[in-house]
Amino acid sequence: MNEKFFDLKKEKQDRMINAALKIFAENGFRRASTDEMVKEAGISKGLLFHYFISKTGLYQFVFDYSVKYLTMEMTSAVNTQETHYFMIRRQMEKARTLAMKNFPFMQMFLLRAEQEDAPEAVEAVKEIAETFLESGEEILGRVDFSDVHTISPERLVRIVDYTLNGLLAGMVREPGFKSDAYYKEALRYLEELEKLCVIRA
Repeated sequence: MNEKFFDLKKEKQDRMINAALKIFAENGFRRASTDEMVKEAGISKGLLFHYFISKTGLYQFVFDYSVKYLTMEMTSAVNTQETHYFMIRRQMEKARTLAMKNFPFMQMFLLRAEQEDAPEAVEAVKEIAETFLESGEEILGRVDFSDVHTISPERLVRIVDYTLNGLLAGMVREPGFKSDAYYKEALRYLEELEKLCVIRA
């Protein structure tokens, strides 16, 4: 990537990043069209490739950018002393919400990237993805599941992931998506799941 990209006005940077995130999230790497990206961003195709050289270069950049941005939000939002699963998940959703205020499709892009099978895309982000996975495992690794009943910790985590990611996938495609509305709804689901799965002292 051309480092001069960051010399552009922030508004233009964000338009280009958001356009790439949206098209990659909706289509995956193979079917993502750079023509659609430049139309969405309101720029020329020549400008896009001036900064990113290729579609693979753009994919690598937005993946790296997303991981760093979300990690920054997670670091700020998640209390390193907290061990209660549902409290940590609330904090994680707060971080995702903050990231989506500026980049609505960032989380959907990262979720789509987990399923990506285009070899050039997978290889381009392999090391970054491994680091990101480790950071997530570190957060959940300190959870105390001793108050969880009727379900295994592994199944609980999977159910919460499916529920919140499915909720987000549905809401982010609605016209006028607001990350705060997603956050409020996510908290409601977490509250209901906690009632079902946690023993109260």
